[in-house]
Amino acid sequence: QVMLVESGGGSVQTGGSLRLSCGVSGHTVTTYCLAWFRQAPGKERERVAAIARNGKAYTADSVKGRFTVSQDSARNALYLQMNSLIPEDTAMYYCAADDRGYWSTGLCYTASNYYKYWGQGAQVNVSS
Repeated sequence: QVMLVESGGGSVQTGGSLRLSCGVSGHTVTTYCLAWFRQAPGKERERVAAIARNGKAYTADSVKGRFTVSQDSARNALYLQMNSLIPEDTAMYYCAADDRGYWSTGLCYTASNYYKYWGQGAQVNVSS
C-alpha cells in the first residue's frame, strides 16, 4: 500500500505561483511513476505532469514552460511548481502513483487508470 497526501493548494491571481507538495509513504518500492493529475468541474481528469523513478519527467503541453515536476532523492515527496498561473488552471489537483514495480522501465502513462494510488486532492483557484 502507498499513501499520498497533497498540500499547498490555494487561491492566486493570474500570473501568480503556487507549489504543490505530495507526501509519499508506505511500500513505495512498488511504484515506478509518480504523477500530478487535475480535474476541473465538468471536465475529464488529465495528467499534468509525471516523473519516473529514474528522474525522467513529463509535462502536458498545456502547462509546458509554466509547471515543473520534481521529486526528492528518497522519493518521499513529489512536487509541482506552478508559475504564470491562468484561470484555466483552476482545478482539483491529485497526486498519483502506479504499481509497476521498482525495476520497471519505459514511459509514464498518461491515462489515469494506470495509476493505482491517489491522494485526496488539493484545490487550486486562479482568478482573473
